[in-house]
Amino acid sequence: MPFCPTGPWRPAPVWLARVVGRSDRPPPPGDPSALFARVPDPSFGWRAAIAAEQRDAVSPASEVDNAVDVVLRCEHLTRRFDDRVAVDDVSFQIVAGETYGLLGPNGAGKTTTIRMVCGLLRCDSGHVHIGELEMNSRALAAKARVGYVPQDIALYPDLTARENLEFIGRLYRLSGRTLRERVDEVLTLVDLAERRDDRVEAFSGGMKRRLNIAGGLLHHPALLVLDEPTVGVDPQSRHAILESVRTLGMGGMAILYTTHYMEEADRVCDRVGIIDRGRLVAEGTRRDLVSMLEEHDRIELSASGNLAAFVEACRRIDGIDGASLTDEHVQLLAREGRRLLPAVLEAAEHTGAAVQSVEVVEPDLEAVFLHLTGTALRE
Repeated sequence: MPFCPTGPWRPAPVWLARVVGRSDRPPPPGDPSALFARVPDPSFGWRAAIAAEQRDAVSPASEVDNAVDVVLRCEHLTRRFDDRVAVDDVSFQIVAGETYGLLGPNGAGKTTTIRMVCGLLRCDSGHVHIGELEMNSRALAAKARVGYVPQDIALYPDLTARENLEFIGRLYRLSGRTLRERVDEVLTLVDLAERRDDRVEAFSGGMKRRLNIAGGLLHHPALLVLDEPTVGVDPQSRHAILESVRTLGMGGMAILYTTHYMEEADRVCDRVGIIDRGRLVAEGTRRDLVSMLEEHDRIELSASGNLAAFVEACRRIDGIDGASLTDEHVQLLAREGRRLLPAVLEAAEHTGAAVQSVEVVEPDLEAVFLHLTGTALRE
């Protein structure tokens, strides 16, 4: 899993020795290699350790998971810091090709949850499974299936984009032609191929974020974990990141996406879990969550002609629960407004009304969050 370098430059051989379990020296504080569990037997080797874990892994629900292709399963995760409960009995799962948004304000428990998902933080109780493998601090095989992109930029500024990715790739035991192809592949995906030989210190914040994501994709993970990937970036880079996430999801990758931006969750996530004060208070598709409000969509039309007849015709459409006329504007209250648009426009044509503009205003996730928590989304 992509634990990218976060500290000052250190010679690669020392890092690689620690990663594959060939050094008995503990890594110093802040050394990113500390994020890797070392192999217990220094002579055993990284690949052999993963193969052994995969052979020995036994999960009671593994056969069921394989049938529905569940990539991530979290069960009753709980984590306390002294007297504060940061994550309180959180359960959810993600299937292949699905982008699951963990939506909540800063301090809600999102980052703590994903650190437990990635095996970086021990659960006080509960379980995490990546496919059939249980995740824990020493689960190399489970970690190898996860790509983790942290909030903080995890790159060396004095290396080029290509050199950063090659370094990260070697931590995954990639080399030669495979490594070169993977580097080219992810640079193209995040639209940085033309800047491959530029040093990262010259990159904008958005470009660094995109390269950060590229580092998490080098080993073709089954699950990509993105922790607030658009914080502090310009609108153009934000758009590029969101489009990359959509592309990866459509390509079959399972994605766990944490954010406190409602519009991002709405745009890229197939399902959303709303987390507040450590508890998962609701989850589902956008439509599922909005339906909890029992509110209607508003269809607002600007039109001319026989509007009184048009309004009466709309009232007879199944699913329209209210219609009003103000000057040259018609407002309809509808269940699933977008689905009813063809019938509304057909009614306009039959009654001689000419429609100039149409807008469907749907209840949004902000309203859902307010309804569930009693407060607006806090940053």
